[in-house]
Amino acid sequence: MRIGIFTDTYPPFINGVSTSILVLQKALEKKGHEVFIITVNNEKVGYNFSDNKIIRIPGIPVGIYDYRLTGIYPIRVIKKIKNLNLDVIHSQTEFGVGTFARILAKQFDIPLVHTYHTMYEDYVSSITKGRFKWPSKKIIEELTKFYCDKTASELIVPTKKTYDLFKEKYKVDRKVHIVPSGIEIEKYFHENYKIEDIIKLKKELGLKKDDFVILFVGRLGQEKNVDFLIEAHTLLAKRNDKCKLLIVGDGPLMSKYKKRIKRLRLINSVILAGKVPFLEVGKYYQLASVFATASLAETQGLTVIEALAASVPILVINDESYDVAIDNGKNGFKFKNKREYRKHINYLINNPEVLKKMKVTARNSSLKHSADNFANQVLNVYKIAIGDKQLEKRKTFFSRLIKVVKDSWKIKK
Repeated sequence: MRIGIFTDTYPPFINGVSTSILVLQKALEKKGHEVFIITVNNEKVGYNFSDNKIIRIPGIPVGIYDYRLTGIYPIRVIKKIKNLNLDVIHSQTEFGVGTFARILAKQFDIPLVHTYHTMYEDYVSSITKGRFKWPSKKIIEELTKFYCDKTASELIVPTKKTYDLFKEKYKVDRKVHIVPSGIEIEKYFHENYKIEDIIKLKKELGLKKDDFVILFVGRLGQEKNVDFLIEAHTLLAKRNDKCKLLIVGDGPLMSKYKKRIKRLRLINSVILAGKVPFLEVGKYYQLASVFATASLAETQGLTVIEALAASVPILVINDESYDVAIDNGKNGFKFKNKREYRKHINYLINNPEVLKKMKVTARNSSLKHSADNFANQVLNVYKIAIGDKQLEKRKTFFSRLIKVVKDSWKIKK
């Protein structure tokens, strides 16, 4: 197949969506398909065609994290994309580049598959600063229903949580495919890292050999609920000075967290590692005893799968988005509040043999999230979309043929 992936986020810009797209691209190419990326030019204002497989469109900053928004119909690239002779368009965003994907799909009669990645409702408060909350949520709901229900040949969501959003809340009456995003799990396997590199990184971060390290990886934004981990750690650190919280990532709340950590006297127990180069992130998982997240804003949460691949048990807040990854009590634990969270941490600290077994189970449970399995499931959706389009074309052909026959029969009579 010749596949066009339309996205407003792609490396070198790194987040869960761009990582998922890169994994899918590589896995599809490995299977012999041609993949073309149409995305935003994050580095400068012009177009960028330096890579024959990547078309970068100018975008302007919108003031929401590092995102840029493109025009919905950049004329300069229309002919270029038409000449790609795409079999299917796969949009990964609802706005900007996503709107462009929908226009082109209709204009060139190409099947459109859409993946819904972001629970926008959970981001409203941090974007609007608490103002216009109800109308903002209503606008997002209507836009989401339009983009995902009315304009796509096939719709993909990563978890049942998102499936239920469309079916139960948005009342979307169409087939919705649940396809959890995969990762290149091999990148996180512990045997791919040198022991001396891990020891060196521990020293740089001030970690000791026998420290119990709770790891979080992600953007430091309100929706990620890192406050929960910091506040819960106060009591853990007071009772056990070997228990450390390592936070990897950057974002708008970094300065706030620095002040809070200082105020709570956790400077020696909570480590803010900041932004880490994409290729270096896997090394940080090797430092962890467990991985923890209290975010309720995920559609899936790829970092928990990365942790599992690194043989790190996961502690996740009780939310459906993590159901594809968590096997409660075997590769990690779910928690409802800070008390339960601390209870699980203390249990694993005091039961190293249980932790050791969980590490093995964690690694094994990551295998189903491989890039190859992910690509196979997405390809099945592409085939359905293309099949529907071919069926529609055949219907149109036969209806026209019947009309011609009828018209000629009338003339003869």
